[in-house]
Amino acid sequence: MKLTCTSDTTNFGSWWYNSTTNRLQYSYFGNAWSTGGALITARTSLAGAGTQNEGLAFGGESTPTLLSCTEEYNGTSWTAGGALITARKGLAGAGTQNLGLAIGGACGGRFGATALSCTEEYDGSTWTAGGALSTARFSLAGAGTQNVGLAFGGYGKYAVSCTEEYNGASWSTGGALINARCSLAGAGTQNAGLAFGGYQPTGSCTEKYDGTSWTAGGALINARCSLAGAGTQNAGLAFGGFSPAGVLSCTEEYNGTSWSAGGALINARDGLGGAGTQNAGLAFGGNNPSVSCTEEYSSGNQTCTL
Repeated sequence: MKLTCTSDTTNFGSWWYNSTTNRLQYSYFGNAWSTGGALITARTSLAGAGTQNEGLAFGGESTPTLLSCTEEYNGTSWTAGGALITARKGLAGAGTQNLGLAIGGACGGRFGATALSCTEEYDGSTWTAGGALSTARFSLAGAGTQNVGLAFGGYGKYAVSCTEEYNGASWSTGGALINARCSLAGAGTQNAGLAFGGYQPTGSCTEKYDGTSWTAGGALINARCSLAGAGTQNAGLAFGGFSPAGVLSCTEEYNGTSWSAGGALINARDGLGGAGTQNAGLAFGGNNPSVSCTEEYSSGNQTCTL
């Protein structure tokens, strides 16, 4: 007997017979990660954008090599896209598969990394130079779209709290984070952003942006840095990362006020890329060590076929 499950929004709590397929089906509420197609190039410290069925992965590191390669996901497998102009790690991503944004990052070795301010815009085929960040940094987070982007946190000579807003051509100063930090994750839009996790001073704090200033949100259940995020300010998703206990597989879902436990990643890892929504997330790459695996998240009513 083979069991297969997919997301659904109907028939919750029901059993029924599908006369078309001649199979028995039932539904339940759940959340879980499943295996997707592997990245062409295994890597860590990469960035992501897009959705579960139209994902974008770019940059990163395959120690000790910095990468410029871009890959596009169609919900099943990854294919090669246009290379970044500047190979880098620790960058942030925003936007979609055909309108992507690569922000900041670093070049150089582990103990001699140089923070970058460069921004690049993707059109589904090639990357072109955009406006430079006012503050060069890596291990930052991004949110929003190519023409209405948001960059916050990160590390230059120290962990920073600065926020910048992008208009498709240049960056301008936004309201500072309450907690300066790096290796954090982000989600949402320029006027409704979400920052969570990170390093220094705490890896559990969450902050919400309204287009002008940040306010405190509910703390993560599991404090961590080098995690990935997806979704929106009121429907956020946090997964993977690193804590004093080691590399994590835990996932958490945000409802705009508090975090609750979701289904664990199949492969625990940090330094991974993320995209999608709370109900249809995408996790790819990462370190434990450098991996190529992709996982797809489904949250909500699940339909299973026997």
